[in-house]
Amino acid sequence: MKAIMVMFDSLNRHLLPPYGGDWTHAPNFRRLAERSVTFDNAWAGSLPCMPARREIHTGRYNFLHRSWGPLEPFDDSMPELLKQNGVWTHLVSDHPHYWEDGGATYHGRYNTWEFFRGQEGDPWKGQVADPVIPEDLKRIRFDSHRQDWVNRAHLDTEAKHPQTLTFDAGLEFVRTNRDADRWFVQIETFDPHEPFFSHQRYKDLYPHDYDGPHFDWPDYKRVVETPDQVEHARFEYAALLSMCDHSLGRVLDLMDEEGLWDDTLLIVNTDHGLLLGEKGWWGKVVQPWYNELVHLPLFVWDPRVRAAGERRQALVQTIDLAPTLLDYFGVERPADAQGRPLPVADDTPIREAGLFGIHGGHVNVTDGRYVYMRAPASPRNAPLLEHTLMPTHMRGRFTPAELADLELAEPFGFTKGVRTLRIPGRTLINPYQHGTLLFDLANDPEQRTPVVDDAAELRMAGLLVELLRASDAPPSQYERLGLPVEGPVDDRHLLVRAQREQAEQAAKPLPSPEDYPAGRLSLRTPLAALISDPVAVEVLRRHLPGIVDSEFLQFLGPTPLIDVAALAGGLLDTSALHLVAEELAAL
Repeated sequence: MKAIMVMFDSLNRHLLPPYGGDWTHAPNFRRLAERSVTFDNAWAGSLPCMPARREIHTGRYNFLHRSWGPLEPFDDSMPELLKQNGVWTHLVSDHPHYWEDGGATYHGRYNTWEFFRGQEGDPWKGQVADPVIPEDLKRIRFDSHRQDWVNRAHLDTEAKHPQTLTFDAGLEFVRTNRDADRWFVQIETFDPHEPFFSHQRYKDLYPHDYDGPHFDWPDYKRVVETPDQVEHARFEYAALLSMCDHSLGRVLDLMDEEGLWDDTLLIVNTDHGLLLGEKGWWGKVVQPWYNELVHLPLFVWDPRVRAAGERRQALVQTIDLAPTLLDYFGVERPADAQGRPLPVADDTPIREAGLFGIHGGHVNVTDGRYVYMRAPASPRNAPLLEHTLMPTHMRGRFTPAELADLELAEPFGFTKGVRTLRIPGRTLINPYQHGTLLFDLANDPEQRTPVVDDAAELRMAGLLVELLRASDAPPSQYERLGLPVEGPVDDRHLLVRAQREQAEQAAKPLPSPEDYPAGRLSLRTPLAALISDPVAVEVLRRHLPGIVDSEFLQFLGPTPLIDVAALAGGLLDTSALHLVAEELAAL
């Protein structure tokens, strides 16, 4: 028995032919659907990248207790459990977050592993001189933006692309071990995650007229670009998606050549999607977790079942991947796992509802018909607490200042009697501004119009609380969300109607930059330049109180004010922006 997992990052379900995507070039995804079971009701759980991978290892939600971080000492890791039970596990990946402090304990759970460098500003090639960077629409620039352009000079052919090298290594492992038994290989590429860097033959699949600035790395914010710029970025994503499709085809070809369909489980999955201008947003994290981000593609071939070209409607999630692989190899599922083996053979339901979300954001629940996004009950978004024994963020350790007020928490049911550190948490964007939202997918599949339905909200809030309790959520989450730790949910706990006004305000589209007056200073002027002008800074203080002293100025300073407004969502009132633009234009 053998197993292959092909994992992509930020793979958009709605752009794939098996899910109705009719303009992208992805024939191998169509071919895959013909050879496997396609899941129509697959959902994310903990978000984004490394929280999702912790679920793939542990089979349980983790965003209620902790933000981005490594595997914990008390975690049960699926690859490690397989390894301990005589299954050789191998990871090949170009995903740069495995190299960072916040992902450093994942790769060591496999017997063997290989990594390929160069994705998304990976600190790979050392170059002191600044690289040549073309005029670019990316406004929020960290050091990784500069590094990415250093790296690109070393990836000038498709054969050198990290995705290509990742699939080369994965296929080499399969060929080397074709005649061996009991192995699992995870072939995981960072693509089609931004930046949408691919080579010309894939770009040629999407001919279009565009002569604007370079644009293949949208910031996580509202759309302020022109329609042709938006279209160009979508084509850049599509080109990288087609490259992913080509790599998938290489795996399918090898399965054909070596007869692997007879004895090899194949899972093709992703961690989340990405907004490409839908609903007026780019990216993820800074907006609610809409379906474009969390309703996922998932394909499974199980040689024990041999179901091909079939579809399943059962509600499944990322937490079900580990139990599926453990079950396949006959390894007992840990008691702490919340997931269940995927129902590949038939459409037997395995859950009534599922949770998804990011630490400190909305806590969301879906039953497949409704999506309920529970916002904080108060603007403070508090109490927000981290529970961890591995205090690291994505790219760094917790600072001494962050740890100054830590406490020891009592053990949770899944920590094997171990007490965790309880540390005050933080978020980039406060989800309170977006309000609590309820969507009826049967009547509004694109989530254009949230509904106010007390009866439906009461039911979904009840499901949410059931799942919080089943997940041993910390008491702070109930307080933050305004939900009962014990007892039933009732009308006193409903928030959709109470938070309707702020939700409507946050959902208002941001006007086009061309709708604002312009002059020597404008909304296109970098924020730092406005703050350095003694008159302009008073205009900001008068109409946008707080922004001048924002803690994010250290990286937002070079960013034009219109892009800061796009990042902040509903925090900056559009009427106030008009007043600022008018007064700046008059200076």
